[in-house]
Amino acid sequence: MKKNIVIDAGALTLFFAGDLRVKEHFNEIERGQADGHICSVNLAEFYYKTCEKLGKQTADTWYHQSRTILQVVETDETLTHSAGLEKCRQARRLSLADCHALALTRRLKALLITTDSELAKIKDIEAKYIEV
Repeated sequence: MKKNIVIDAGALTLFFAGDLRVKEHFNEIERGQADGHICSVNLAEFYYKTCEKLGKQTADTWYHQSRTILQVVETDETLTHSAGLEKCRQARRLSLADCHALALTRRLKALLITTDSELAKIKDIEAKYIEV
């Protein structure tokens, strides 16, 4: 069984910036050794932050490329409820987008690649923190 990897918006940004610390995980996905996932909420976060910093054309290009590399998981009733519960538990520690990544990681029993140090502190998930 392939392992699952969940990518947050920050890690996806590092990938497009050419950061070698995330490249190894994307290589696993490309080689078919792992399935890469991103929650649609995190992809939206990635898009708007890229648009703000680098412009709409770059954001559009990277958005579409991301959708070919990663499986985009749309929010559904269960994921929405789980993300809301995580936000309730984590209160001020995590953003709502981070709670979606956390809920998806739990659902898939995945490795989470994140640039958020608070997400990496969650005890009952496997996470790899990449400092920006």
